[in-house]
Amino acid sequence: MTQPTGLAICYGSLLLENNKTGTAELISVSSQVASFSVRILACLQYLHLFLKLPKMKQRNGKKVQQELVGKMLPKKDQNGDLISKTLVDSGGKTSFSRKDPSMVHLSEKIKAISQESSWWDLYGLDWTVIIAWELLFFIGVWLLSFPSQALFLCGMLLIGLNYGMIKTKASHLAAHNALCRSKSWAKFWKYFFIEFQGGFSVDAACDIHIKVHHPYTNILGLGDSSTWRAPFLPCYVYMFFAPLVLPLVTPVVGLGYLVQEKRFVRLMECLCLTVPGFVAQMLVIMYSSGLSALRTLLLILASRSVMEIPYLHINIFQHIGLPMYDAKDKPPRIRLMATGALNLTRNWLLDWNFGHSLINCHTEHHLFPQLSDNMCLKVKPVVRDYLLKYGLPYNEKDYSERLRYFIANYTDLMVKLPPVTEFAGLQ
Repeated sequence: MTQPTGLAICYGSLLLENNKTGTAELISVSSQVASFSVRILACLQYLHLFLKLPKMKQRNGKKVQQELVGKMLPKKDQNGDLISKTLVDSGGKTSFSRKDPSMVHLSEKIKAISQESSWWDLYGLDWTVIIAWELLFFIGVWLLSFPSQALFLCGMLLIGLNYGMIKTKASHLAAHNALCRSKSWAKFWKYFFIEFQGGFSVDAACDIHIKVHHPYTNILGLGDSSTWRAPFLPCYVYMFFAPLVLPLVTPVVGLGYLVQEKRFVRLMECLCLTVPGFVAQMLVIMYSSGLSALRTLLLILASRSVMEIPYLHINIFQHIGLPMYDAKDKPPRIRLMATGALNLTRNWLLDWNFGHSLINCHTEHHLFPQLSDNMCLKVKPVVRDYLLKYGLPYNEKDYSERLRYFIANYTDLMVKLPPVTEFAGLQ
């Protein structure tokens, strides 16, 4: 036994002999130390758990709770789509993992593509196409001055193709403000293409197409394309002869809408643009070709009928015959547009005259109406792959296939009222 150890034992013995109460005090102090240690350990455990709990952030005056580290919690976006968000603690980054398609997720992809695109991709190519068709109008007017009937017909054809572009591609992009970034210039092009050159009302175009058809695509009583139905007409009359009178009907419909809505000030403003636009076209043709006013009027009406048959067809082919929904049971936006719109396969004439957004990229256009025709074509592979990845349909048919389908099923599609074929809760 060493000397220090012996001293310790002797000291302990003296304490026990001299003061029996010392043992009780030692035990009391030891228990207090142990209790204090346990509390310290408990506090450390609570602190460790607290650091793993969701943090609260103040955003727009509302507290938004983040998910637990490594946990998947369901969350809905503003479009009603279900998403899941996973917080990655390594590096402090946030990643997204979704089991259901999300309009927000797809929008992020398209936004990234748009931000990386040049002005040429965003607007330049479409402006080149529009300017080219405008120049072909003057070439067509020049051909009218020749005595040859073949050249005269070619000139009338070019004038008709120019009007087809104005009525569809230019007016459609202008209505969606997809021709430029500037709001002032966007408004100018809207009135220039729709009213001055197209002879239609901006109010009617925006109210019917922008405010009803797009947000309520294939919703019964709203955006179900029922305005294109004429059940009193036989199939072949409707499909191939009725469109020829659209050049006469279109201005009347636009002006009649303003009268019906009692917008008489806008009615006068519309007349101040549509009438001078039509008169200016007549004067250019009369001065260049030497035709009389009556023959020029008949020529303009005939040329404007050139593209009216396919114009009617694309307006019914891409929505009618697809799932229809009740307004109270409509699905989320991404599913609504995926099931309610259809792309036609590539057709060089319709693609460049009517625009990609109305022909082979119609689904993309309904999902992202602010994109130009060229941008719709650019994002098409991304949209198609995303929809198919999450089990949504990507409707695409050939023009001739849809034509045969509508002729064979004309009564069910164009005469009878469309049934509600899908419900959001039963998909």
